Amino acid sequence: MRWTRDEMATIAAVELHDDDYVNLGIGIPTLVANQSENGLLGMGPMTFEGEEDADLITAGKQTVTILPGGSFFDSCTSFGMIRGAHVQVAILGAMQVSATGDLASWSVRGKMVKGMGSAMDLVVGTPRVVVLTEHSAKDGSPKIVTSCTLPLTAGRCLRPDLTEPIPSGGYQWSE
Repeated sequence: MRWTRDEMATIAAVELHDDDYVNLGIGIPTLVANQSENGLLGMGPMTFEGEEDADLITAGKQTVTILPGGSFFDSCTSFGMIRGAHVQVAILGAMQVSATGDLASWSVRGKMVKGMGSAMDLVVGTPRVVVLTEHSAKDGSPKIVTSCTLPLTAGRCLRPDLTEPIPSGGYQWSE
């Protein structure tokens, strides 16, 4: 049986400590703790229908709540937290991951991409990087590859210490 996206997120969530500051990327990572990618610290759970606030969203555009004492900040502050080593864990998605731990996470073959986001800063400035991804892209091309063919986010930044052994399921790679 292959892992579901929720199962992959649950496995990654178990690796977190209560006092960790965590940056969650788009896709499967947003399922880990129902948190935002940038700009919100102290996010609460997803909202119930009818209680949504369009201004409180995750990187995947799901509406959430904010816990008492939570705070909002701009991208400059978010990057400052990353570059200042104040974020302990980054959980990212991936377009490709190589056998040697290379990560390609920002460019999709044949698609116009407006930028690479914060992934390069995260893999360099965060002590622990976890990548959650499925084995293949929507077009059927493999994401777990011998050598990345897409532009790299970072080279040799991951090691396969938490991997799902069934080829049809998801992989979790962590540093």
